[in-house]
Amino acid sequence: MDLPAPLAWLVDEAGTSPSPERFLADLGGHLLAAGLPLAGSALTLAAPHPIITQHTWLWRAETGAVTEALGFAGTALGQAGRDWLGDLGPICEETIGIAPGNSVLAWAGTRPFTSFEGENLREIARFAAAPLAGLAARATLSTLLEAYLGRRSAARVQAGALSRNSGEIIRAALLCADLRDFTALSEASEPTVMIAALDAWFDRVAGAVHAFGGEVLKFMGDGVLAIFPVTGTPKEACEAALRAATAIRAGMAHLDATRASQGLPQLPFGVALHFGDMLWGNIGAADRLDFTAIGPAVNLVSRLESLCKPLGQNILISGSVAAETTMPLMSLGDYELRGIAEPCKVFTLLGDQL
Repeated sequence: MDLPAPLAWLVDEAGTSPSPERFLADLGGHLLAAGLPLAGSALTLAAPHPIITQHTWLWRAETGAVTEALGFAGTALGQAGRDWLGDLGPICEETIGIAPGNSVLAWAGTRPFTSFEGENLREIARFAAAPLAGLAARATLSTLLEAYLGRRSAARVQAGALSRNSGEIIRAALLCADLRDFTALSEASEPTVMIAALDAWFDRVAGAVHAFGGEVLKFMGDGVLAIFPVTGTPKEACEAALRAATAIRAGMAHLDATRASQGLPQLPFGVALHFGDMLWGNIGAADRLDFTAIGPAVNLVSRLESLCKPLGQNILISGSVAAETTMPLMSLGDYELRGIAEPCKVFTLLGDQL
């Protein structure tokens, strides 16, 4: 079958596009080469995510650049594309595939599209359905993995780290956080009240971790394990973890004030920071894996967090983190940690007394 070049590309090559960005840019290039008067185009894919409901990629013909916009609950599918393309010129929009509401492909013209050009774009949308279904499936998988594993871990799994021997040793600052006396509090409260409290706590911790470039590895009951891998210098990783701990403390102070105004008890917590090497990868049974971090550094940060209550501090910092930062810290001395051979030098942030 002798197809026009854009349709032939959609049939033969588009299914191998590595990303929606590349698909949109390549499609736009083929349509420009075919003589269509495009100023830009937009591709929107629905996203199964707890917050983000859609991703929209925007391509500008003049520069070839592709940017991404996020849509949230309450936003009509493709609205970001319509808003952006409306500033470029007249719009032609098509819903892709037989399941409405999953994806939208739209174009803006440098002038109004003729009826023949509009028919060409509708034909393009029909042929785009198959490769976009594959892209949407991969994007859905990526979104779900990131929601449950975190961005870095999800990327490793998608890259093929699917066996128990696929771990690697990495250096990172670790953050271990835990609510105190939560078991007693949960037994005296309704389950829905406790779930709301946990969600609010996790929002503060995860929000602070992600804001400073870290990644949450685990939610463990009312506890959190997060890492700040070394991508530049150890100092940068440690100071990012310290800033996250400071943000957690500020967030929890605000949350406690809100809870007090509602007649609810405060949520005391502990956060520990440590720096070291760990094995980052898969552990588990042959057919049921967990992507996590293990090793002496993980053990130490967990033991250090358990000292928060007896020392009357809500943030404790190991000597290995203190050695990598210029932030002002207060030494609390050396302490034996259960299961750790050497005493640990322990510090806290100035002004962190409970």
